[in-house]
Amino acid sequence: MAKVADVHEVALGMPHVTVWQKENTDRPVYQVGGKSFVFFRTPRPDAFDPDTGERYDDVIVIWVESEEEKLALVSDDSNPFFTIPHFNGHPSVLVRASHLDKLTKKELTEVIQDAWLCRASNRRATDWLTAHRLH
Repeated sequence: MAKVADVHEVALGMPHVTVWQKENTDRPVYQVGGKSFVFFRTPRPDAFDPDTGERYDDVIVIWVESEEEKLALVSDDSNPFFTIPHFNGHPSVLVRASHLDKLTKKELTEVIQDAWLCRASNRRATDWLTAHRLH
């Protein structure tokens, strides 16, 4: 099953990745070409436990290629992806780190690789796809 260490490993394993980290936090932002594709969100009032009202402190934001892909991921009850009104119209899904174990490492890897692909330049994406015989 997937775990937080896998998020870091897969994101860092993609080419041309830089890591930006806000001072005094342990919440990295993974970027390609200056564009974020995975980041660890700080607790916010718009993502909270509906029973306790406690803010989630383990939300990971992962970019997706399209609204259709986003809807497919969040509407599939077999996976832990979700969204909140703050992200309406934004091409990303959210997942709690504490729920990553509902995914296999392979599933998580595919989502993160797709996030990188949709944020990388066309040339970088094509080069990566060609190198992995996916294009």
